[in-house]
Amino acid sequence: MRTAKLGPAERGAALARMAEHELDVLVVGGGVVGAGTALDAATRGLSTGLVEARDWASGTSSRSSKLIHGGLRYLEMLDFALVREALKERGLLTDRIAPHLVKPVPFLYPLQHRGWERFYAGSGVALYDAMSVSGGHARGMPVHRHLSRTKALRVAPCLRKESLVGAIQYYDAQMDDARYVATLVRTAASYRAHVANRARVVGFLREGERVVGVRVHDLEQGGQFEVRARQVVNATGVWTDETQAMVGERGQFHVRASKGIHLVVPRDRIHSTTGLILRTEKSVLFVIPWGRHWIIGTTDTDWDLDKAHPAASSADIDYLLEHVNSVLAVPLTRDDVEGVYAGLRPLLAGESEATSKLSREHTVAHPVPGLVVVAGGKYTTYRVMAEDAVDAAVHGLDQRVGPCVTETVPLLGAEGYAALWNARGRTSARTGLHVARIEHLLNRYGSLADELLELIAADPGLGEPLGGAEDYLRAEIVYAASHEGARHLDDVLTRRTRISIETFDRGTRSARECAELVAPVLGWDKEQVEKEVEHYEKRVEAERESQLQPDDQTADAARLGAPEIAPL
Repeated sequence: MRTAKLGPAERGAALARMAEHELDVLVVGGGVVGAGTALDAATRGLSTGLVEARDWASGTSSRSSKLIHGGLRYLEMLDFALVREALKERGLLTDRIAPHLVKPVPFLYPLQHRGWERFYAGSGVALYDAMSVSGGHARGMPVHRHLSRTKALRVAPCLRKESLVGAIQYYDAQMDDARYVATLVRTAASYRAHVANRARVVGFLREGERVVGVRVHDLEQGGQFEVRARQVVNATGVWTDETQAMVGERGQFHVRASKGIHLVVPRDRIHSTTGLILRTEKSVLFVIPWGRHWIIGTTDTDWDLDKAHPAASSADIDYLLEHVNSVLAVPLTRDDVEGVYAGLRPLLAGESEATSKLSREHTVAHPVPGLVVVAGGKYTTYRVMAEDAVDAAVHGLDQRVGPCVTETVPLLGAEGYAALWNARGRTSARTGLHVARIEHLLNRYGSLADELLELIAADPGLGEPLGGAEDYLRAEIVYAASHEGARHLDDVLTRRTRISIETFDRGTRSARECAELVAPVLGWDKEQVEKEVEHYEKRVEAERESQLQPDDQTADAARLGAPEIAPL
């Protein structure tokens, strides 16, 4: 079984190798597009590096709606090509590339008008399913079905009877976006890509007009060094313009940021066996099953403030609660909200002032020799964006390079997953862990769950639930630092796990135990443990304060009250 560790020693070795040898391709940006680009380049046999200024997926790619979908509303915009492409990718991810991470999820679309709406919406969903089947990757994805009001209320008793006259149920897919990116990065490393987070690009190297590499600041150990590469790919999402400014070239397009916020509430607050999709005056609203929780989102508003920590205001939260409560028999209140998160979509500007109508298409450009820029797009189509970016980089290399093969490259944990799922009862009996725990591990790590079971066998205490967040085992916290590249407490509680949005205390009750678990792996002394816990508590306090503010400006100011974690 292919595997790769992303512990502190591996990070140091990757930085050393990037500094010592010229690369074929260096990717800047550790979101889903950057990680996918590194995997694409590495699997074409190119020497590849990947650097990220903060943590893997710390920006947009950990703050999405957690959906892999074709985009039903793009059908209404008659963007058939985008929907067809996204549905193909959805099928590849669920069937072949990451069946352990990407799962079908049902959605109910309530109908509010008799006659014409069922025909109109039903035609769109039927076309959606037909396009999925015609792409050849629809295995395991159930087709839509029409429901009367009585049957709709049977699967979603939470709905007010007068809020619908019937419904249509269809399927898309979902994943944990941050976990998916971490797995992408590890998969790239398993194909010999050199990867390092908390390595910030602070400048570009030029020889005449040509970009020949970058200057990197190691935020963990300190110091700067040069990484030389024959082609550099800028995959920095909403930071694209800022990265381009370091080159002195803005490029042929401009990337705008659109803020989307999501609420997380306990599963028992909404009585339903299916997700919901609701129309709003601006877009659509999803109520998405998420383990023992629901995710409700999203908003779509222009954002030009701090990009590292976009803030959700009180007005944002009220907007989502108002719209979801318009159909719920038992309304939600602020007290029901466990977690709130805000993310920024990178949109290609120029089509409209309304961010919901800015382009979700992606663009690849070669503004100067040696530099490729990729921006825009959707999470679902990251692999296509990566392929296009590497194709552009290869065009600038004076050598024969193989074609993209990522359609057939499973991510780490996919190989053997189905067999281990079938044997989960035997694994439960062998390890002494409840079968629900084994299922939890398999759906987060796939066949790599064996590595966590080995940690537990060596130290049975790691098989105990984490205090304050009993859905997770203590072994998962250690593994986040030893194998998945977590460098700080925030990385563990916010991205390797979702404790920061899945508990009413936002993870503060678990913070100290987590810090003490990862301390031996990361070489922390007592002083650093205290610093990490204090920083996390201040971050949570600042986020809570920002969510009480009336607008973006005051929310942003409150969120920035928490400083960044100081390096070791």
